[in-house]
Amino acid sequence: QSIASKRNNIPRKSLNYKTPIEVFLSHICKEELSNLI
Repeated sequence: QSIASKRNNIPRKSLNYKTPIEVFLSHICKEELSNLI
């Protein structure tokens, strides 16, 4: 694994103990849902 992928799998306190990829994907899902309305 690359260093970036390892770092993206570490939960962050600043992200309410979510991983950066979880936050990114939830943001993308919200954007797609808002575009459907």
